[in-house]
Amino acid sequence: MKRGYSLEQDLRLLINNPKYSDIEILCEDEKKLYACRAILAARSEVFDSLLYNGMKESYENKISFPKINSAGMEIILEYTYIGSIKEDLLTKDNIIESYYAADYFQLSDLQDLIMKTVENAFKKNFTENYSPELLSKIVEIMPLSEDNILLNLLVETVATIPLNTIEFNRLSISALQYLLSCTHEKEKAFVTPEYEVLRYSAILAAKQISEDAHNAIMKRLPTLEQIKNSFQVENNFITDNRKIAEELKPLIKFIDFRRIKGIILVNFIEPLDIIPAEVILNVYRFKTLSDNSDLSSVRGRSIYKFNYVWDESACGSKLIVENNGKIVHAPYGCGYQNVRAKAVLENEGIYEWDVIIEKDCGYAWVGVCASDNFSYETFAGGQPTGWILGSSGYCSNSGKDLYYCPMFYRDNSKITVHLDMNKRTCAFTVNGIKYREVSEWNNLPSKLYPVVSLMYSGRFRIQSHQEN
Repeated sequence: MKRGYSLEQDLRLLINNPKYSDIEILCEDEKKLYACRAILAARSEVFDSLLYNGMKESYENKISFPKINSAGMEIILEYTYIGSIKEDLLTKDNIIESYYAADYFQLSDLQDLIMKTVENAFKKNFTENYSPELLSKIVEIMPLSEDNILLNLLVETVATIPLNTIEFNRLSISALQYLLSCTHEKEKAFVTPEYEVLRYSAILAAKQISEDAHNAIMKRLPTLEQIKNSFQVENNFITDNRKIAEELKPLIKFIDFRRIKGIILVNFIEPLDIIPAEVILNVYRFKTLSDNSDLSSVRGRSIYKFNYVWDESACGSKLIVENNGKIVHAPYGCGYQNVRAKAVLENEGIYEWDVIIEKDCGYAWVGVCASDNFSYETFAGGQPTGWILGSSGYCSNSGKDLYYCPMFYRDNSKITVHLDMNKRTCAFTVNGIKYREVSEWNNLPSKLYPVVSLMYSGRFRIQSHQEN
């Protein structure tokens, strides 16, 4: 394209181009970039004060930024010249550096753009997002401030990923410490049981010492699932327990041992000799003297998030599951049938998910079911192991209906299910309005699944709960 037709295209020719530059920028990684001081100063007050301050930077053709690497500075140049950033330029390898640089040069609009990019990335792929790596990086290079919006987002996101699903090379000890400090004794969403918090912390600490220490701790600290299945402890002696204890020390004060069952403390934790004796003793005293020692095993608001998808193996014979499990629809000739999601809702915690009724089918039903004696070929609300809310505004279980909310017959209705397994209660939000707990459902079992019941021409989408 010839010059003069597109201002953006013409300005892009100037970016990092020695021919049209009058200043060299030396970055943390010693990479040299080129820029025009007048453009930088016009776009950023920080650049203006640095380049036109009457000091040596005003007349020298070089300036150094020892705490900003070239990946972040390249994004700064792109934004200052063009006024926007192509989304594909922001990656997990440069997004933290770019946010730090945008903060340094007081480019608030660029910070907002970076935030939107991160939020969109997490919404698209919740279960495999790279928030642990980003949290580790931001804790390393930026001040830990409650005003840092990106830092807060990363803490909130990592808090809703079970720690035992995060590989040990993805989350640093510093990042874990900050995560635990932000959620310790606070009403914030969190999904990992406190024992698993300790287990992850101990294994991560041992990994810093040696591979032998890491392997020894792995053998001595089973997962909660292994404990349920009568895991047999290997009584291997841990030679580096003092070193592990020292590495673990910064994390200990942010772990609530009161939330760990006494039998686990006695059989698995105390014998390792990596937790200070006074910490263990104080927990024993608490459990002995307290009238309310049965604390939830999960800190904060234990809200679990999964990559919710429909289960083709637990589905009515005529229903069709598509779009990688996100969509289920009923073809012509299909009467009421059910499909459940793959997510197993059990133990303590609060589970929330959305069902979008993309295409209504006269009567649409959303709720939960148990796996025992449940048929996917007949209406869920007519069964004793199905608890569902219909678009008529009535809840149904065992064929018994009760009025709950106004009817919501329309395409693209959004129903959020709020399942509290601590109290065994269920509530619904319909198109942004939250309604009461269904107190009449006082027989919810300890293991449930999301379920919907639909007929031709229904089309339902399931997703992790997303705030409006």
